[in-house]
Amino acid sequence: MSLLDVKQLSIHFGGVKAVQEVSFSIDAGIVYSVIGPNGAGKTTLFNLITGVYKPTHGEICLDGESIVGKSPNELARRGMARTFQNLQVCMNMSALENVMVGAHLRLDRNLIKAALRLPSLARRDAELREEAAGLMRHVGLEQYIDARADSMPYGALKRLEIGRALAMKPRLIFLDEPAAGLNPKETIEVDELVRKIAASGITVVLVEHDMKMVMNLSDRILVLDYGKKLAEGTSEEVRRNPDVIAAYLGAHA
Repeated sequence: MSLLDVKQLSIHFGGVKAVQEVSFSIDAGIVYSVIGPNGAGKTTLFNLITGVYKPTHGEICLDGESIVGKSPNELARRGMARTFQNLQVCMNMSALENVMVGAHLRLDRNLIKAALRLPSLARRDAELREEAAGLMRHVGLEQYIDARADSMPYGALKRLEIGRALAMKPRLIFLDEPAAGLNPKETIEVDELVRKIAASGITVVLVEHDMKMVMNLSDRILVLDYGKKLAEGTSEEVRRNPDVIAAYLGAHA
């Protein structure tokens, strides 16, 4: 059984059919990429799967169980995390605190303990700080452990957002254009980080416009065209698909 199954998924915004009858499956432990030009429906597809939008019709199953209508918080508790096209970083917080936010579903929410500052809560806070620091080292941000988020460069903030998503201890992580706006060196750093995440056993679903990165990283690729599924397959199969070549990759890809 696949980790994630999407069947005949569609969403309409008035007369606009943003995603139309899209079906695919994702096995655990792979890197699965979704490509297509702006307006193809990639982020809309992410929003449907991660509970931001409710589909007009279709089915989404995680471990064989329907998750349609589940909130993002419910899906996070089931092991699903994501990043966004536009940074969702709290600039008035420290980098370490931003990563700690990702662990909020595992925090002790007992308000009486919080008010009294019982030793158990203080210990848990210290453990979470150490865990967050470890995650910052894991994503290559050890030099920013004591920094404020608003003092960090853009490329580091992109990795900080990934670190925060990893703090949720996901089985399945959706990365929406993690290399967007990065220079070549920063893109290589993100490429290496995605490889590290996948090697740890976390399933990665990636939306990305950098075709070299997508082709090198992906086990399977889904190609969208105006909200419809144009093609799906391995990097080599997609690279050789004449419809994909004509629509997205160009004759010399």
